[in-house]
Amino acid sequence: MWDALFFPPREPASLGLMVRSAAKQRVSNHGAAPSFETPAFAALRRAPQDEADRRRRTLKENMTTILITGFGPFPGAPYNPTEMLVRALGKLRRPALHDVTIVTHVFPVSYAAVDRDLPALLAKHKPDAVLMFGLAARTKHIRIETRARNALALMPDAASASLRRSQIARAAPAARSLPAPMRQLLAAARQARLPAALSPDAGRYLCNYVSWRAAEAAGKPAGPRLAAFVHVPLTARGPRPRRTGRRLTAQDLARAGTRILLALTAAARR
Repeated sequence: MWDALFFPPREPASLGLMVRSAAKQRVSNHGAAPSFETPAFAALRRAPQDEADRRRRTLKENMTTILITGFGPFPGAPYNPTEMLVRALGKLRRPALHDVTIVTHVFPVSYAAVDRDLPALLAKHKPDAVLMFGLAARTKHIRIETRARNALALMPDAASASLRRSQIARAAPAARSLPAPMRQLLAAARQARLPAALSPDAGRYLCNYVSWRAAEAAGKPAGPRLAAFVHVPLTARGPRPRRTGRRLTAQDLARAGTRILLALTAAARR
């Protein structure tokens, strides 16, 4: 009797112990522990990750995309400074560009390359604005082009090809205005303390041709809202020559290009 009073018989294992025992048995049989997590608890655990994913999606949707293009060398210009300029702008990191995706591309100086690459770039990246650079070797200042002419030169491109006609598009206007805030871009270039001016004539070669195609694309519902073309002079590859001091350097173009990019980006956000 005393043994029964002070030493009661053992009770069966608790429910929790039985569950844990069953779980261990399943681990040994199947190699993975079962989950006893309720849907409500699982949703609560996933909430921080879901919120982070939502913020990333929102940020991506609100990003401004700028396509920046330049050209490679061509007959008469074995060195094209726009190639280096475009690459420099693609690496630019500024607080004002924290929500901007910059896409860069250097066209071969070829009509076929422009017709092939430009539509593909626009379709893939869907830029809000296109900022194009080209070389005007005989110019000593930066030119903000205001329009593209419906005109072609007979001079062949770098691939020795010519379109063999005098107009880019038949039954089209003589010129297309480039949709960009020209005065703001001009002011931005001048803020870099470099000579700059507006220009109504982008020539009849590849610079004018890509300007026309970009302006044409901007007129379509799915096209970019803004398109700007900037002609730059031939630059010295090294530091500015001490004797004359007339030729701009690559650093000068990068400074002006940065300000122009910031001005176009601000306009694209509006």
